[in-house]
Amino acid sequence: MRVTGLLRILAVLFTLATTWLFVNTYFNHTGMKSISLRSWLGSGVKPTKKHIVRHKCGNQRPCPSHSFAFRITSGAANVVGPSMCFDNVKVLSSIKNNVGRGINIALVNGSSGQLLKTAAFDMYSGDVKHLLDFLKAISAGTIVLVASYDDPATKLNDEARKLFAELGSSHATKLGFRDNWVFLGGKGLKNKSPFEQHLKNDKETNKYDGWPELLEMEGCVPKKME
Repeated sequence: MRVTGLLRILAVLFTLATTWLFVNTYFNHTGMKSISLRSWLGSGVKPTKKHIVRHKCGNQRPCPSHSFAFRITSGAANVVGPSMCFDNVKVLSSIKNNVGRGINIALVNGSSGQLLKTAAFDMYSGDVKHLLDFLKAISAGTIVLVASYDDPATKLNDEARKLFAELGSSHATKLGFRDNWVFLGGKGLKNKSPFEQHLKNDKETNKYDGWPELLEMEGCVPKKME
């Protein structure tokens, strides 16, 4: 037992001696000042925070001074309503309680950017005459924002489709049951609008049960010069 105890003591002393020799050699090599707790923990460099620049309507890019920023989001199935932002003002949304099933429209002054009117037209069980009267009354120079919700096409007749085409739409004539559609056009356009998206209702590709994925479109529309 005495021999075993002596061997244990010698082993402990040997371990302490070799540890001291290693530490002494290492610090003499590197220099005491070069070792710090931060360097051992790897926290010598503070992480930098990425600065996120937010433009009007939350768009990814800023718009030139002679244009208006806009963002249009269609409805999601028959659950979440559409929304529209124009020149950094939310002009249509479920929170504002001015959305409805079918086709949602916002009219904006093309020169000042001032909101003129919003309306929603039920294209599943409503009367298309209300939509026709609304579209025919739009004055020249007005910017027209459109977003679908649930079903935009069941009651949409040829006359209404033609009126949308005259506002610059390329897809109004193709709209079908429960398609998703976002569009920005204007009264008096000579050419087709570049601001339009259309997603067909297709059971093979639909994201929701019976409805396609929502659409979201942003951009910059030039101001109408007086």
